Amino acid sequence: MKIKKTAFTALGCICFGLGTVGVFLPILPTTPFYLATVFFFANSSEKLHRWFVGTKLYKKHLEAFVQHRGMPRNTKISIIATVTALMAFGFYMMARKGIWIPCVILAVVWLVHIFYFVFRVKTIPKEDTRS
Repeated sequence: MKIKKTAFTALGCICFGLGTVGVFLPILPTTPFYLATVFFFANSSEKLHRWFVGTKLYKKHLEAFVQHRGMPRNTKISIIATVTALMAFGFYMMARKGIWIPCVILAVVWLVHIFYFVFRVKTIPKEDTRS
């Protein structure tokens, strides 16, 4: 059992690191990595789980999603705008050099991202996130 707890702790730390990098680089998805962090920490150490659930990062990026299965409109708009800006820059740089296949792939990833946030993530009123 000690090996399992150690493995879960290590995986939780890795997911936490990747999720935190995703806060600053929207190419990495923050929410799935933080969800994995919660899972791994909950199964490895109650102390780590309580610590992570109490962090500002959890409260800002995951708490509303976990509690209400949705995000406030301003959070969704912020995520979509940031990802769109970064992907547009990458698209522009590749298109400038005539690299079209990655441009198409990037466009498809962007469309899936938009579709997911618009149609699959429920929009919740701002005041619901405080409960």
